[in-house]
Parts: sequence; C-alpha cells; structure tokens
Amino acid sequence: MATSQPPANPSEPPPDPTPGAGPAKLALRDQLTTARKRLSVAELGVYSRGLAGHLLAAPELTGAATVAAYVSIGSEPGTSWLLDGLARRGTRVLLPVLLPDGDLDWAPYGGDDALASGRLGLLEPAGERLGVEAIAGADAVLVPGLAVSPTGTRIGRGGGSYDRALARVPVGTFTCVLLYDDEVGRDVPTEPHDRAVGAVATPSGIRRF
Repeated sequence: MATSQPPANPSEPPPDPTPGAGPAKLALRDQLTTARKRLSVAELGVYSRGLAGHLLAAPELTGAATVAAYVSIGSEPGTSWLLDGLARRGTRVLLPVLLPDGDLDWAPYGGDDALASGRLGLLEPAGERLGVEAIAGADAVLVPGLAVSPTGTRIGRGGGSYDRALARVPVGTFTCVLLYDDEVGRDVPTEPHDRAVGAVATPSGIRRF
C-alpha cells in the first residue's frame, strides 16, 4: 500500500524553470482550451469510453484498492465511464473537494447521486471529508490537465491545486494525467512548483514516462 511510504514528490524533482514560463503557459492554455471547445458531444462520448477502457485494464488500476480520481466537466476527457467502472468492481474511489485556499480535500465517491456543485463549477462528493493528506493513501492517482511534455511535465488550468496534491503522493505511486491524443508531447513551460506525472492516458492508450 502507498501509505507504507513517507509522502514525497511522486516522480523526479521539479524541472528547472523555463524563462518566461508564466506568459507562455497562459498562451498555451488558451490554445488548448480553444481546441477542446471544438469537440462535438459525440466525440466526447467516444473518447470517454476509450479512455475508460484503457485505464480499467491497466495493471496499476486493476490491482489498486484505492484510486484518487476526479469528476470531469465541460470538454475535459470524460471520467464518468471510468468512475462507474471502478465503483462496480469494488475499488474505493476518492474525489477532490476544492478548498477556499485552492488546496484539495478528499471524500469517497458514492455515485452520481452523491455529487454536489462545488466551487468554480466543479462537481464534488458530498460525503465525509478525509483531509488533504488522504491522497497519500491512494494506490493510483488520476489527475486532470491540458497537456504533458515528453518527460511528464503537466500543465493544468493554473490554480496549482494538483501540484500541491501531487507533492503529498509517495514515491512510486502511479500518477497519470488524462488527456486527448494531440495534447501529449507538448513543449510545456515549467515553473519551480510544477510536479511531473508518471504516465498519460488518452483515448488511444497509456504511455508511461
């Protein structure tokens, strides 16, 4: 179990910062979110099912007792098929709850009926809060993002919530960002707080860094 190890950075130390990373990240985020908005409802459904199929078959998840995941919104790669698949086979799923300071608390997933509206338009579990350190007990951690570099450097929406959460994940835990195929292998500007992931899952499959 992941809890047998002390919390630490889940992969390599944060990469050296890229000069001008802040403005470059803003430009990249705008480009990526614009591209996502062009996806049709039919495409989103196909991609969601494909993504779920690959992750549910991954050995890191088939052997996991607890998986930290999230509820997708808008044009993000869909997680509904994935969450239901994990729940059906008895996997304990933890979902994030966004706190006022931008950090992430965690609570168990109890199905769609147990989700409530949260900050910034997010859907969050309405169950018992387990604390920000609960992510350290997950056997696998699935995170959102907008792109990832060839070495696993992830870019998110800019709040820094998942960089803080990933810093609590023990070394060796499977950490994976969920993306579309054309968002993989991007030149991602880096800042000192950025945390790399160990893998990326897309509708085409899983790549481990």
